[in-house]
Amino acid sequence: MTIQILNGLVYGSLLLVLAAGLALIYGLRRVVNFGHGAFYMLGAYAGYTAAQAGGFWAGLAASAVVLALFGAVLDRLVFRALQDRDPLVTVIVTFGLLLVIEDAVQWIWGTEGRSMDAPALLAGSVALGGDAFPVYRLAVIAMAAGLTAALLAWLHRSRAGLFVRAASLDPAITAVQGVNTDAVAMLVTALGAALAGVSGVIAAPFLSLSPAMGGQILVDCFVVVVVGGLGSLGGAALAALLLGQVQVLGAVLLPDIAALIPFLTMAAVLLWRPTGLAGKRL
Repeated sequence: MTIQILNGLVYGSLLLVLAAGLALIYGLRRVVNFGHGAFYMLGAYAGYTAAQAGGFWAGLAASAVVLALFGAVLDRLVFRALQDRDPLVTVIVTFGLLLVIEDAVQWIWGTEGRSMDAPALLAGSVALGGDAFPVYRLAVIAMAAGLTAALLAWLHRSRAGLFVRAASLDPAITAVQGVNTDAVAMLVTALGAALAGVSGVIAAPFLSLSPAMGGQILVDCFVVVVVGGLGSLGGAALAALLLGQVQVLGAVLLPDIAALIPFLTMAAVLLWRPTGLAGKRL
């Protein structure tokens, strides 16, 4: 059971990094980005390609840079235009974006599954309660904690973070104060896309790469964001860790209904707190 709880923490940590990006983008642009899973998948493939030449850490860095640039371009061309549009239009456009990116990845890398090796420094396993547990999975927890701490420090201790929090609460008043809210939103979208790309590379050593991997994790990511409270980073963090445990322990204890458990959890939380666990924005 200890191993299963750790596996839940690993998956929750992965969801935390991915959902943080989605929550940031929604907090500034008010766009429900169904293409976020494609950012995760594209980041994994970009990191895989860079890792072939420079190793895992080069792949991680390359993924962050490529996805940040990609996110900035999309913000300028797509998300800014969608900000005040009907939610149905937003869903259709961003879901179409997911399909386009999936097709592009299939054309460039093919449809066969690929795998990526963990860095040599984090290879091997450690004994926990008589069972072996991969060192890399423990590192995933540490990396997610480090990224979350750095993100929170940036949001609450930097001038740019102050602008982000202000624009998420009232973009009109923030703009009146002389802040370029479009530039702030572009920065946040780039950061959110970079976090999605990084999470794809982090997942690659223990989850196989495929063009469908973005769609597979997207549902869990949206459950995290809704349960945590739309636009709330703290709520997303708490919900990600909760859902990680629910997913893993549900698969072990209630395998027949494991696929339904995340949605049942979401329904229970929303009946209790319709605004989600946090109930507020960033």
